[in-house]
Amino acid sequence: MEPRPRPVAVAVNALLCVLSLCVSAAEAENVTTYDAKNFGAKGNGVDDDTKALVAAWKKACGTPGTVTLVIPPGTYYIGPAHFHGPCEAVAITFFLQASTCGVLMAATDLKRFGNDWIEFGWVTNLTVVGQNGGVIDGQGAASWPFNKCPVRKDCKVLPTSVMFLNNQNTVVRDITSVNSKFFHIALLHNNNMRMSNLRIHAPENSPNTDGIHIERNTGVIISDSRIGTGDDCISIGQGNHNIYIARVHCGPGHGMSVGSLGRYVGEGDVTSIHVTDMTFQGTMNGVRIKTWENSPTKSFAARMLFENMVMKDVQTPIIIDQKYCPYYNCEHRYVSGVTIEDIKFKNIKGTSTLPVAVLLRCGVPCRGVVLQNVDLSYNGQAGTLSHCENANATYVGYQHPQPCI
Repeated sequence: MEPRPRPVAVAVNALLCVLSLCVSAAEAENVTTYDAKNFGAKGNGVDDDTKALVAAWKKACGTPGTVTLVIPPGTYYIGPAHFHGPCEAVAITFFLQASTCGVLMAATDLKRFGNDWIEFGWVTNLTVVGQNGGVIDGQGAASWPFNKCPVRKDCKVLPTSVMFLNNQNTVVRDITSVNSKFFHIALLHNNNMRMSNLRIHAPENSPNTDGIHIERNTGVIISDSRIGTGDDCISIGQGNHNIYIARVHCGPGHGMSVGSLGRYVGEGDVTSIHVTDMTFQGTMNGVRIKTWENSPTKSFAARMLFENMVMKDVQTPIIIDQKYCPYYNCEHRYVSGVTIEDIKFKNIKGTSTLPVAVLLRCGVPCRGVVLQNVDLSYNGQAGTLSHCENANATYVGYQHPQPCI
């Protein structure tokens, strides 16, 4: 979050090239294909298919060459399933096949789970792909009442639907995730990920159902997706570098966040973030950077560009909040340890549902904040306003609301 990510045309062409290679490989004669049903998977939505899918993965992972594991049409009821490498396969595809349906459906008994449900870890050249939007159903409604994280710091975290952990060169496309128990998709310690054509859905009142959470990754592209949840559509956590997001529709939910940052010891910097061509509809925030006060570790959030955004009835379209605290007993007595610098908001337009459409609340002076061509109208009777604390912002081009004085 250092060098700017590649321009959109180059990035998309690279992504299409990667995907076309995957298709070509799948059609080649030397591809080994395994069918999960040959390992005992039933796909009837009743029998537990966890062991069968894991056994099929182990066989595929242990086969040299290019390998595809096919999950045929059906509903596969599974508990925690870890699809781990390193693999003998030089490239491996997890293919959630569908004609009219292809569903991985989570167990509802929370006692079975740790931190996640499905985990892909320590794999190189992994492709996870769905046909006709293969569905990953977290069955989260039964678990949401047990989530106390919105009100308690010491809460027990519910399982994430899909975790990508310590992978290299990963493609995820044409997947639908619905009703996660906690986060839908989490990326942790990955290098070079390409994600496209994702559909992520959960009710607006579902707690902590972030669409995609990103932490300690390098080189992530997310494009051409629709995300509507009860929390952030995309959240970029600590330790990320070179993240590119393009053409994502967000709503409902809390918008797109960098953060929260600065809560824990040893957090990494967040640098080189480029977010472009997003639409926010009915969200709590548009683009937001949020950091905790009294951070135990000093860190940087720097070199970020948010451009070409459309806000449709968004509460606060542009926000930097260095006094972030979601709990009721926040004292706001400390200064955030996260230094924010070189942040640009460019070509942001649309409507807000609160009068303050631009909120720049810095604990220490934010450095190098630029707003260029901002046009945000309040859909109430009064005009829109800006509110700033220690921001020292620079304004370029058209500005509505008027800059802070």
